[in-house]
Amino acid sequence: MLSTNCKIQKKLAKEWEMKVKEFRKRLDDIQTNLAKHMDQIQKDAIDPEKLKLTLGDEQLNDTCDMKRAMELVALLEAQLKDLSPNLDSIAEYRTKARLYSERVDELNATTKERDDLKRLYDGLRKRRLDEFMAGFNIISLKLKEMYQMITLGGDAELELVDSVDPFSEGVVFSVRPPKKSWKNIANLSGGEKTLSSLALVFALHHYKPTPLYVMDEIDAALDFKNVSIVGHYVKDMTKDAQFIIISYLPSSSVLNFSLLNVSHGF
Repeated sequence: MLSTNCKIQKKLAKEWEMKVKEFRKRLDDIQTNLAKHMDQIQKDAIDPEKLKLTLGDEQLNDTCDMKRAMELVALLEAQLKDLSPNLDSIAEYRTKARLYSERVDELNATTKERDDLKRLYDGLRKRRLDEFMAGFNIISLKLKEMYQMITLGGDAELELVDSVDPFSEGVVFSVRPPKKSWKNIANLSGGEKTLSSLALVFALHHYKPTPLYVMDEIDAALDFKNVSIVGHYVKDMTKDAQFIIISYLPSSSVLNFSLLNVSHGF
């Protein structure tokens, strides 16, 4: 658009220049003729009537029009100056166009970087959710199995508080002890809480084994039968893990495969 306007202005300027040259030439001719006749008048000292005969009507008219021609030339020169294109605007346009192109490139690069990071973020979120749900399902099934085995007939469940966004609210751990109704783990007796917690620990161990476990007084709220059941399962788990069990009860000796007795006097 700017380039087209410049071309039009240049064309108009050229036309005005030609007109100015034409009027300048005409003015020069008039001034030359006027000078010749003025010299002749001074030499001959003729009267106005003789001057009129010497110059002729056409030349007198040209002389009278000289002032108007000079004014017209001045006007045309002023208009020509106004029509002169601003060549600096072309350089300014190119500078603005270059800056615009640079900003567009920066925007495109930033947008691409943002999109790449968003794809990476979304991919990590999906991977976290997929791995969590896979582990959660395995642990839930194993928890049910372990609790049934430890309690000889009970049942247990892990439920997501928010299945759409499982990381926002956590999980609910509910159990059904043998011959009892479903309860939240917070409403269980001491022994029932111990068995429920151990079942969850064993389910977690099945999903991702840990090489060492430290258990403090897990037998404090258990009767001998339950201590024996837990002890046999712990013994089976020692094939791929080590257990340190702290106890103050003699009945817990069934859990010990290597017994270390520590006592102190009062």
